[in-house]
Amino acid sequence: MCLTITHLDGLVLARSAFESSMNYRCLVILGTAQVLAGAQKEDALRTISEHLTPGRWDSLRPMRTKEVAATSVLALPLVEFSVKTRQGGPDDPEDADWPIWAGHLPIRASAGTAVPEPGSADRALPALPGALR
Repeated sequence: MCLTITHLDGLVLARSAFESSMNYRCLVILGTAQVLAGAQKEDALRTISEHLTPGRWDSLRPMRTKEVAATSVLALPLVEFSVKTRQGGPDDPEDADWPIWAGHLPIRASAGTAVPEPGSADRALPALPGALR
């Protein structure tokens, strides 16, 4: 299989459409994936959950058998991979006298304020976990 992950870091705004681009980080992994089952699968699901929201897994309702069965988890070894990046502004010195703004616009992702589920306003619930604040 081929797994490609691209993270957009910003827009590169040159003086021409041809020279405009984006700043990014990209990873391509090639290999043979293995379907995980049993304890390996459940450990992987826990790892993913703990990566996203540390400390939350142990407070969640345990996964039901049908939920585990409906979820596939693949392991893809990092044997053959390629990384490509682009950073900085435009490279269009031949257009430097063209009367238009050029540069780059950084793009950043950030978490907003947590919004509670509407039905939980009627119940006393534990405080928002630190990983979500």
